[in-house]
Amino acid sequence: MNYHQSVLQLLKQKISGKFLLIFSALTITVAGIVWACGGGDYYDDENSSFTPEAFVDPQYSPFFYESSTTYYGSEFNDNGNTRFNKQVVDDWYAYLDKKVGRQILDTLLIKSSQGFTDSVYRNFKGKLKDLPAGMPDLSKSNADEKQLDLFLSYLTLAKACESYAVNQEYNYWDEKPKPKAVAAELGNMLTTAYAQTKDVFVKQRLWFQLVRYYYYQQKQESSAYTAPKLTLPDFFAQEEAQFPKNIMYYRTMGYLAGYYYQHGEFARANYLYSLCYNYSFEMKIPSKWSFRPQNESDWTGTLKLAQNGEEKITLWHLLGISQDPVRAIREIYAINPKSDKLDLLLSRLINSKEQSISPVYSNEESKNKTIDLKTEISLVANIAKENKTRQPFYWNLAAGYLNALSHQYVTAKTFYNVARKQLPKDNKLILAQYKILDWTLYLQYLKKIDAAAEAKMAEPLTWLYRLSQGKDAIPDLRFHRALDQSLQLIAALYKKQGDLVKSNCFEQHPAFYLSNTRIEAMKTLLAKPKKSPFEIAMLNYCNVKIENLYYLQATQLVYQEKLDQALVMMKKAEGINATLLLGNPFNIRINDCHDCDHAAPGKTRYTAQSFLETMINIKAQLTAGKDVSRNAALLANAYYNITHYGNARYFYQSDITGSITDMVQGIDEPFRHVYTDNHIAEKYYLLARTNAKTKELKAKFTFMASKCDHNNEYNRMMESEENRNSWYFQLDKIPTGKYFAELMSQYSQTNYYREVLNECGYFSTYVSKRR
Repeated sequence: MNYHQSVLQLLKQKISGKFLLIFSALTITVAGIVWACGGGDYYDDENSSFTPEAFVDPQYSPFFYESSTTYYGSEFNDNGNTRFNKQVVDDWYAYLDKKVGRQILDTLLIKSSQGFTDSVYRNFKGKLKDLPAGMPDLSKSNADEKQLDLFLSYLTLAKACESYAVNQEYNYWDEKPKPKAVAAELGNMLTTAYAQTKDVFVKQRLWFQLVRYYYYQQKQESSAYTAPKLTLPDFFAQEEAQFPKNIMYYRTMGYLAGYYYQHGEFARANYLYSLCYNYSFEMKIPSKWSFRPQNESDWTGTLKLAQNGEEKITLWHLLGISQDPVRAIREIYAINPKSDKLDLLLSRLINSKEQSISPVYSNEESKNKTIDLKTEISLVANIAKENKTRQPFYWNLAAGYLNALSHQYVTAKTFYNVARKQLPKDNKLILAQYKILDWTLYLQYLKKIDAAAEAKMAEPLTWLYRLSQGKDAIPDLRFHRALDQSLQLIAALYKKQGDLVKSNCFEQHPAFYLSNTRIEAMKTLLAKPKKSPFEIAMLNYCNVKIENLYYLQATQLVYQEKLDQALVMMKKAEGINATLLLGNPFNIRINDCHDCDHAAPGKTRYTAQSFLETMINIKAQLTAGKDVSRNAALLANAYYNITHYGNARYFYQSDITGSITDMVQGIDEPFRHVYTDNHIAEKYYLLARTNAKTKELKAKFTFMASKCDHNNEYNRMMESEENRNSWYFQLDKIPTGKYFAELMSQYSQTNYYREVLNECGYFSTYVSKRR
C-alpha cells in the first residue's frame, strides 16, 4: 500500500474527529511541573524602580521577574495548543510559493476538523464535485499540483495525530482527562508515508510526526503497534542529518528530550531542552518550562554534555532563572563577561530583592529595616568594577541600587556617578531609569529641606507627576515605587521639621484637618497668588481644593451646632455645596432604611446648602419658642440623619473625609466620633418629648431617643480594645438602655408602641424576655 492509498484509507476509517492541529500547537513536552507559580493580585512593577526592559534583550522578556505568574506580562502565548500556529502557517505559505492565501491555510491547518479537510482533499482529487459552502476549492489554485497533493495528504495524517497529541483543556477542579490511545494503524501509515516521501520539507514534518508518535506510543503500557525496531533516540539520530536545523528540527528534538525525561535520563533531557531554548524566541517558553534539574549530581551530568562555553552559558542561564541567580551569574561571567544571558539574571536578581523591601515606611523602624544583601552586593559590585560586561552602566546602576536598598547611600552614589558617564545619550528609557534611581537616592540621604532643596526638587516632582497622570509617557519605565518613596520621604522630613502643611500636601492624614488652624494655613497656601515652582509641583500631589476646606469647616461647625457660622463657610464651598442629599434628612423611620428614603416618591430634595439653611430656619423658630416639639423633632431627625446611621451620609462625605461606608470601621478614625455620635439628636428628641402634646408623640420620641442611645452604646463598645479592629460584632451584646423600659412601662397602650413592637426586633426581644 502506497502513501496516498494509506491516506485515502485513513479518510474512510475516520480515525479522528474535530481537533486543533497539533503539529502547529504542541508544547515541547508535558514532562515536569511549573516551578514559578504563586499568588497575588498586584503587579510587581508597581513596587519596583528597576526596569528590566531598559537593559535586557527582548527575547528574554517572558522571564523577567514576576512573583505571581509563571511568565512576565500577558502578551506571550503560553498555550501549548496554539503556540506555533503562526509559524506553521508561514512555513506552508512559503512552501506553496505564496499561491494559497494565508486565510485559507489558517483555516485548513489550524481551525478545520478532519471532516473538513477530508472534503477539501476529496474535491482536489476529483472525488467530490460539490463542496459545502465555505470550503476552499484548491483544484483551482495556481499552486504546484504535486505540492498541493503532498500538503493535503500530509494534512490528513496530521489531523489524525491530533487524537492523542492535542492537550485537552480542563478546569483545575475537574478530574484530569485520561490520555487518548495511540492508534496502532496510524503508526504504520506514518511510517509508510515517511519512507515514500522525497520532498525534504514534507518529510521533515513526517519525521516530526513519527518522533512524536513514538513518544506517545512508548508511554502506553501496551500497544498493537510494534513496527519501530529502533528506539526514539535511535530513529532521531538516524534521520536528523538530512534535515535543516530549523524550528521544526528543534520542536522534534523537544520530544527526544521528553523521551529521556520519561526514562529518568534527566541530565540528557535538560541538555537538549537548553539547545531548544537557545534556538529561537518561540522555543524559549516551552523549553524553560520543561528544564528541570533534579539534584547536584544530575546537574553536573548535564554540564558535562555541553560541547562548548556557549552551551554551558545557556545551561547556567536556565538554572539561574529558576533557582540560583548568584551562582549562575558567577559561572557565566567566568566564561564570557559580555554574554547577554547575564543581563536577564541580573535584572531578576534586582527585582526579586526589591520585592522583599517595601517602599512604605510606617515608622522609623520599618524605614531602617534591611535584608542581607552582602553576597549579592559583593558579586555585582566586583563585576561592575572590572568593567568587562556588555553594558557596564547597567552593572554600575545595579550595584548602586543594591547598596541603596541596604541603606549604603554613599557607596550607592559612587556607583551611580560612574554609571552616569557611561550612559547611552540617545536612550530615553535608560536615561529615565538613571534619573529615577539618582532622585530617590538624593531623597534618602537628604537630612533637611530648605529653599535650595525645594528648588532642586521642583523639576523631578513635576516629572513624576506628569508620568503618573499619563501626560508624559516613557514606555516600560517603572516609576510607581519611586513616586511612593518620594512622597513618603518628603512628607516625613517636613513633619520632622514641623511644617505640617507641606507634609500633608505630600502625604495626607485625616487628623491634620481636625485643627482649624491647620486648615486655615492650608487655605492660605492654596490661595497664594504667586506660587514658586516647587509649590506648584507640591500642590499637584494635594488633591484638596480650597472649596473642600470650606465645606469641611462648614460641616464641622454644623456638628458643633454653630449653624450661622457654618452657612458662611458653606456658601464659599462653591460646587460642593450643591451636593444633593439622597434622602429627606428631616424624615425618620422606626427601622433605618436608607434605600427606602432614597427611593421615596415625591420627596423634597435638599442640597447641602439648602439643608443647612432649612436647619437655621427651624432652629430660629425653636429659639423663638414656636411649635417647640415639632421643630425640636425636625432638628433631631436632621442631626440623626447626618450621622453614619442616617439617610444623609452624603452630607459629611468629601475628598478629605472619605466615601460612604456601611461599616463604622470604614470611617477614618479622626472623624469617626463626629460622624457616629448621636448625642445631639438624642438631646433634641428628649426636648421634643418634653413638649409633645400626646402620648403617641411621646412614645415616638422616646423610641427615637432609644435609637440614639443604642447607637452611642454601639460606638462606645466598638472603641473598646476588644473590638477596635474588628469588622464583625454581635449586636445583641449592646445594652438596651433606659428608653426601652420607659417605652414599655409608660406607652404600651399607644398605637406607636405596637408599631415598634412589630418592626423593631431589638425591642420585640426585649419585651418578650420581660413578660
